[in-house]
Amino acid sequence: MSRPRKATDDEVFAAAYRAMTRLGPGELTLAEIAAEAGLTAGALVQRFGSKRELLLQLAAGAADGNASFIRGLRAKHRTPLSVLRAYAECLADLAASPAALARNLAYLQIDLTDDDFRQHLLAQARATRTAMVELLEDAISTGELARDTDPRELARAIETALSGSLITWAIYRDGAAAKWLRDDVDAVLAPHLAKRRRR
Repeated sequence: MSRPRKATDDEVFAAAYRAMTRLGPGELTLAEIAAEAGLTAGALVQRFGSKRELLLQLAAGAADGNASFIRGLRAKHRTPLSVLRAYAECLADLAASPAALARNLAYLQIDLTDDDFRQHLLAQARATRTAMVELLEDAISTGELARDTDPRELARAIETALSGSLITWAIYRDGAAAKWLRDDVDAVLAPHLAKRRRR
């Protein structure tokens, strides 16, 4: 008789994430996650205790995910602002369709109203903003942005614009979400570009 398949926690978390892209919070079950991971629901109960505990561990592991992703993009793009634009385009994956964005917003509601989840969301937001500030400081030092730019204020404005941009794209549905987000980031950056780059 063959032994039951084992999966690492990272494989289970990846399976949970894939299931979450298809299912809203009310539809997501341990059985769905287990099927995605090639395991039994009982195996997940033994390891994590409940769906909530599994998702909390997933959230904890993802707390530095965006920041690490932004820093990873740095190796693929020539300039700091091109990294920022690429990040905006990648963030549009949350709005692969209006239905996908609605699912993601449903999970965000949990993150905002459950203190245990919110602490991980807050850690993720702070780490993401720090990574953005680093990019903007680089853009100032390389002459992409004006010297008098405040990188912390601009990072906050970009963060706010990206969040709102996802919602407004879902309302207007005009073109691709990636272009919509990138255009909104460019609009926020425009007044801060070094004069030689505005021409």
